[in-house]
Amino acid sequence: MAEYIKQLRKHVGSRPLVMVGAGVLVLDKQNRLLLVSRTDNFTWGIPGGALEPGEKLIETARRELKEETGLIAETLEMFEVFSGPEFYYKYPNGDEVFNIVAIFTCQSYTGTPKADGKEASAINWYAIDDLPGKLNPVDQIILENFRTLKKYKVEKG
Repeated sequence: MAEYIKQLRKHVGSRPLVMVGAGVLVLDKQNRLLLVSRTDNFTWGIPGGALEPGEKLIETARRELKEETGLIAETLEMFEVFSGPEFYYKYPNGDEVFNIVAIFTCQSYTGTPKADGKEASAINWYAIDDLPGKLNPVDQIILENFRTLKKYKVEKG
């Protein structure tokens, strides 16, 4: 969790916060998605995290990708910004957030994926039509949106 959010929590407790963050949909040469097994709620999700004060969203995406997976994004493309009531989330510890999430795609990166052990306990590649069953609730919406768009592009392509 971002240091900024940790500091805010000291003042507001677990009450809902508006949390801005970024995530990266990493695709390999076989067009599979890289997902991380999260240590906070034990679900699979998109590498990403909260924006720190003064940071650009693309910088957040790059930083979080490197921290959680060890990968360095060579190129990032904006996919979509997600927000709204369906992006409310209550963490297992009781902290509540309304997420605003900028999602980028990355098909060009360096490094070998390896879980950091702090935020991600494991990493795996998944076909877009064969994702793991236990997905992070917020990421599930994003992944479904991405899957639908990818199919539309392939069918119309």
